[in-house]
Amino acid sequence: MERGWLERFDRHLASERRLAEPTRRRYRQDLDAFAAFCTDRGLASWAAVTHDVVRAWVAHQRRRGLAGRTLGRQLAALRSFYRFLIREGAVAADPAAEVRPPQTRRRLPGTLDPDEVAGLLDGADPGDPLQARDAALYELIYSSGLRLSEVIGLNMMDLDRRDGLVRVLRGKGAKDRVVPVGRQALRALDAWLRHRPAWASAEETAIFVGRHGGRLGARTVQRRLQRLAHLRGVQRRVHPHMLRHSFATHMLESSGDLRAIQELLGHADISTTQVYTHLDFQHLAQVYDQAHPRARRRKDPDND
Repeated sequence: MERGWLERFDRHLASERRLAEPTRRRYRQDLDAFAAFCTDRGLASWAAVTHDVVRAWVAHQRRRGLAGRTLGRQLAALRSFYRFLIREGAVAADPAAEVRPPQTRRRLPGTLDPDEVAGLLDGADPGDPLQARDAALYELIYSSGLRLSEVIGLNMMDLDRRDGLVRVLRGKGAKDRVVPVGRQALRALDAWLRHRPAWASAEETAIFVGRHGGRLGARTVQRRLQRLAHLRGVQRRVHPHMLRHSFATHMLESSGDLRAIQELLGHADISTTQVYTHLDFQHLAQVYDQAHPRARRRKDPDND
C-alpha cells in the first residue's frame, strides 16, 4: 500500500485537526493494521480497496477477538482517512462508509433485591457523623437513581428539602434534570445536615464532605460502601452503581413506565434505558397487549 498517504494524513491530523499525539498514534496503529491486511491480499493502492475488502477486514479483526467498540474506533479512523483521500483527489469514494461494526452486548451490573437494599441501608446511627453522612448519600443514590459523580457533585443549593426534589447536572454542557427524593432519603439527609456544619468550611458548597472539610471523593464513597456491605453480611461486591441500577430495576418492576424511568435516570436515548434495566420483555409484551388500541384482542364470538 502507498505509505506516503499515511504520512500525509498524520501531518493533516497534527497541523489541521490539531489532534494530540496519543490520538494520532491510535490512528496510525489502526491504519497500519488495515494497510498490512490489504498488502497481504495483493492490493497496491488505496483506490483498489472495496466495500467487500473492508467487510473482510472487520471479520478478520473480529476473529482475532476484538470487541465491537474497538472495531468501531478502527472503522472511524478508516473513514476519516478516506475523507482525507477524497479531499485530496486520491480516491473517488469511501469503501468503509456503509460498514458497521458488530454490536457488543453490554455487560449489565448486578442488582440488589429490596430486602438486600433494606439490610444494607437500614440501621445507621444518626448520631454518628460518618454513619449519618454515608446513610444519606447511599439513600439518595437509591432514592433518586443518581450516578456516583452526580451525588458527590451536588451542592446545597441543588437540594429542595421542602418539596423533596434535587436538581442534577450530569456534566459540562449537559442538561439539568430535577428528580424526586424519597421520604427515607430526606430523613437521612436531615440527620446528616445537622452534622455537616461541624465539618464543612464556611465557603464549602458541597452537600457531602469529608473530615477534612472539602467535597467527598468518589474512591472514599466506593470504599466505604463496600466496607458497609461486608459488615452487613452482603456476600458480594457492592458498588454505588449497583444502587442506581437497583433503583431502575425496582421502579420498572413496580411501574412498567419506561419513559418515566428514562427521565429519572437522565438517559438521552430510550435504548440505553432498555439495556440498563435488563427489561423483562415478556412483561412488556403483556403491557403492550393490554394498553395498545391495535393490540387488544376482544373475545367476540361474532369476530371469530
